[in-house]
Amino acid sequence: MKLTALGVWGGYPTRDAGTTSYLLQSESGFNMLLDCGSRAVTELEHELQPTQLDAVILSHYHEDHIADLGALRQYRQLYPLGQDGWDGMMLPIYGHGENEYEFSKLNLDKVSEGHLYDVENGTKVGPFDITFLKTVHPVVNYAMRIVERRTGQVLVYTGDTGYFDELTEFAKEADLLLADVYFFKDKAKMPNHLSSIEAGQIAKEAKVKKLILTHLPQFGDLDILLTEAKEAAGNTVTTDLAVPHKKWQL
Repeated sequence: MKLTALGVWGGYPTRDAGTTSYLLQSESGFNMLLDCGSRAVTELEHELQPTQLDAVILSHYHEDHIADLGALRQYRQLYPLGQDGWDGMMLPIYGHGENEYEFSKLNLDKVSEGHLYDVENGTKVGPFDITFLKTVHPVVNYAMRIVERRTGQVLVYTGDTGYFDELTEFAKEADLLLADVYFFKDKAKMPNHLSSIEAGQIAKEAKVKKLILTHLPQFGDLDILLTEAKEAAGNTVTTDLAVPHKKWQL
């Protein structure tokens, strides 16, 4: 699997970068978007044609994670049929059903179709087997454990969450942990988002290989945020900041 950062900020876009959105590509060439925050379409165009997306999966329905869904669908709706091989494929968008109104908006006639992911038994999306864990957040959010069947590689994406013990077991021995880190260590134990040291501790205890900090704060020195996470994660975990268009091979 290959993961590419598209948007990395939490809450709102700034400094020529958008909010949470990631392109996950399988070894077989399946292209899936993890969340679709602001600027996702513009940034995606630097990686591939938005018509080449095979699926989108959403952790939750806060605007900084879904802001560009409308633009993405309008892009595919208006793109000329036949150009660059575009066949007008319906875009499957996977989300939870615990907000019926938001889920209903995933359907757009002849453009996109909402699919409920199975939070109890897991869901197959293309070459991926995905299991889910409800997190600590003001609205319903699901962390995802994504396993590529062909390679056995594991990516865990927290979505938005405060700290809770079950996250460590959920992330156990992942090749890559993509973690919501909106706070520095002086604000550890905040209820809605992880701090640098909490993400580092989870990565260390779960024995993950790579920790990527995302949903970054617009305030403070991000080098300090990274240092705090590195110190908590220890030397056995490769820890990195998400930057638009940075790529990680699992």
